[in-house]
Amino acid sequence: MAELSRTTGVSVPMIKFYLREGLLPSGERTSPNQARYDQRHVRRIMLVRALADYAGLSIADIRELLAHLGEPGRSLHDQLGVAQKAVTPRREPGEGEEWDRAERRARELIERHGWEEEPDSPAMQAVTGVLLTAAGLGYDGMLDRLDEYARAAELIARADVAAVAERTDLEGMVELVVVGTSLGDALVAALRRIAQAEVSARLFGDDSEGPRCPKSGDGPQGGDASGPRDGSRG
Repeated sequence: MAELSRTTGVSVPMIKFYLREGLLPSGERTSPNQARYDQRHVRRIMLVRALADYAGLSIADIRELLAHLGEPGRSLHDQLGVAQKAVTPRREPGEGEEWDRAERRARELIERHGWEEEPDSPAMQAVTGVLLTAAGLGYDGMLDRLDEYARAAELIARADVAAVAERTDLEGMVELVVVGTSLGDALVAALRRIAQAEVSARLFGDDSEGPRCPKSGDGPQGGDASGPRDGSRG
C-alpha cells in the first residue's frame, strides 16, 4: 500500500478509507497483512480523486456512480452519460407560463439539431433556466442566435468525445469526462472572452464611420471581420 500511496500521491489512511467505503477494490492478498495493488487500483484512485476534487461529488454519489461502471447490459455511451449527468449541476424545475415557454423553446432547439435529451435532465433544466432569464431580461439578440450557440456547442462536443475515445480503459474515459468537462468549461469560457475582445476590436475598434453590425458567420472563415485588425494581408 505504501507503493500505491507514492504512485498516486494519496496518503495511506485515505487509501484505507477508500477501501472501507467500497470505492477501491481490495488488492491481491500476498500474506495476512500484505496485498498487491496494480495499475487498476491506480486508475481507480485517480478517478475517485477526480470525482471528489473536480466534480465535488460526495462519497455516496461517487459510490453510486462507480457501481454503474462495467454494469452488464450498459453500453459505453450509457456509462459515460451516467458520469456526465453526475457532474452536471442540478436545479429545481420551475413552474408557470414563463417557465413553460422557456422549456418549450429549449426543447424545440434540441429537436432542430437532431439531438436527444431527457426533458428533465440536469442539462435541459439548465438550458431552460438560462432561456427563462434571458427572456426576462429582454436579451432578444441572444435568443435569436440560439442555433449559432448550438452549432458551436456541437463542434466543441466533437472535440471532447474524440479526446475521450483516445483512452483505452473505461475508468480513464470516465475520468476524462469528469475532469475534461470541468477544464473544458473553463477553457471555452476563457477562449470565448479572448475571441469576444478580438471580434469587438474588428467591429468597433475604428468607429469613425460608426459601428458595423455583425453578421452571422463573421469570424476567421468569412466576412469583413476575418482579416487582421490593422488591415494588412498575408
